Amino acid sequence: YLCKMPVWIIFTLGFTAQLLFFSRTLIQWIFSEREGRVVSPTLYWQFSLYASILMLFYGIFRQDLAICIGQMLVYAIYIRNLQLKGAWGQMSFAIRLFIIILPFVVLGWLTQYSGDLFAGLMNNNDIPTIWVWWGTAAQLFFTFRFIYQWMVSERQKSSELPLGFWLISVTGSVMILVYAMFRLDPVLLASHSVGVLLYARNIYIHRISAIRKSSARPIIKN
Repeated sequence: YLCKMPVWIIFTLGFTAQLLFFSRTLIQWIFSEREGRVVSPTLYWQFSLYASILMLFYGIFRQDLAICIGQMLVYAIYIRNLQLKGAWGQMSFAIRLFIIILPFVVLGWLTQYSGDLFAGLMNNNDIPTIWVWWGTAAQLFFTFRFIYQWMVSERQKSSELPLGFWLISVTGSVMILVYAMFRLDPVLLASHSVGVLLYARNIYIHRISAIRKSSARPIIKN
């Protein structure tokens, strides 16, 4: 039975996914510090996509609807950003096909062959209803940052990580930390504790960059 696999394997899967999520943010922060402005490197989106695949499986094995919803909502946005960066077309057709169909295959398999697990995903008795709603709301809010980022990027016709993205990130991450403390989830606790600091740093970089641009503008005298 899928959820009867050793707990250490499940948590290893989750920590691996979160390590990739952390690595993407760390890489993005290093690039931004070097450039003196917030940038959106290709590696950020590549790591995001691979981590999302792992995190989707982790959410299923943990029977955590909030995690699964969050990953399914951002999956296509990661792909779209890779398209905007010109990196999606550089992948082999087989890899792209695998990435596209994987979420549908997993969810289809769960629905058809593992009804009890899917039911548990939808109604986990170990989590009070109020925390299911809180966790779901936190994941949805945290996920909205990528919807916002996608809308801005489509307007700019390039992959961008605007200030609003980081403001939403900080707020959503704090909400998830509250949820993680209730669930005693070490994966979420570890990732979002560090994430809040990096998100706040990007807000600072945005502010400093905006001040520099403002001061660099020539003063037009009438």
